[in-house]
Amino acid sequence: MIHKESLFMHWAKTRAKVKYDLALSGILNLPFAELDVKLSEFELHGDNAYGYRPLVDTLATHRHVAPENVVTISGGASMANHLAMAALLEHGDEVLLEEPTYDPLLAVAEYLGAKIKRFPRRFEDGFNIDIVELEKQITARTRLIVLTNLHNPSSALVEEATLRKIGELARAVGARVLVDEVYLEAMFENAPRSAVLLGTEFVATSSLTKGYGLSGLRCGWILAEAELAEKIRRLDDIFAASAPNVMERLSVLAIKKLPAIAARAKSMLEMNRRTLQNFFETRDDVDPVPTKFGTTSFPRLRNVNADELCALLLTKYEAAVVPGRFFESPQHIRIGMCCDPQMFSVGIERLGQALNQLRR
Repeated sequence: MIHKESLFMHWAKTRAKVKYDLALSGILNLPFAELDVKLSEFELHGDNAYGYRPLVDTLATHRHVAPENVVTISGGASMANHLAMAALLEHGDEVLLEEPTYDPLLAVAEYLGAKIKRFPRRFEDGFNIDIVELEKQITARTRLIVLTNLHNPSSALVEEATLRKIGELARAVGARVLVDEVYLEAMFENAPRSAVLLGTEFVATSSLTKGYGLSGLRCGWILAEAELAEKIRRLDDIFAASAPNVMERLSVLAIKKLPAIAARAKSMLEMNRRTLQNFFETRDDVDPVPTKFGTTSFPRLRNVNADELCALLLTKYEAAVVPGRFFESPQHIRIGMCCDPQMFSVGIERLGQALNQLRR
């Protein structure tokens, strides 16, 4: 197999800590105390050979699917994507993958030895999917179509009508459609139903990581038709004997408390989105795609080098955004709306100061 690393994930794990962090794509971590649990009530061990049953049932209710369609993953959405692709692909299979995309998705497909083709999600089109362009890339050898919804990095929503058309194209050639839905969780009560409910050709992945500030639980899942779900469970035998039982039990508790947890996250995002929109309205050197949902924005810079901006933010302004080169878009930056609103407001001010300095 081809060795491949994720340059973005390495950067994300090793980057310098900053006071005003606009690079976060997941809601600021929820303090453990807010889960209101007593560890004395938990056991280290339990019956979870193929998923802790209360967690499977709770996730099935959360995403409106049958329990047999749920595969629980202890490595978050990243491991869910890895397992799903490994179950769906053979070495040399043809994969259609959106561009720009989340770097680890591309890295996993390359690691598995797939033949990769791309379909565009252009800034000029609001990062929406052009079905005509996608159809041009499909062949009888296509075995998987991969996309993110909400789109990472732009937070653009793929409407159900578009997903249905993609499903029809996939069905015609015997392919599957993998939809990374982790950012749909950040739409809260407005989240559309999972793509897996649109047909057996769809497979969906997600986690509690991005929308709720629960990244420490590493609670991820795959949704698929029952036969494929069982195949994925058996494949996971290679990677993990069983998940940490305490984390699974905590995840059940957290999901039961999601309305309150989501209220915190929603309030944070709404305030930060207003701050960001006001900022965009004052700038003639930044071209945004307005975001109604999600945790990130992916504006294009005019006449400013994105890497220079990121370096200046770090060295002078104690702030960070994600360089667009990690998303195949070197003139863009990804701004996360996930930190404390007061800190976010100061961070945005400092972003403006850095832009002004580079313009001069």
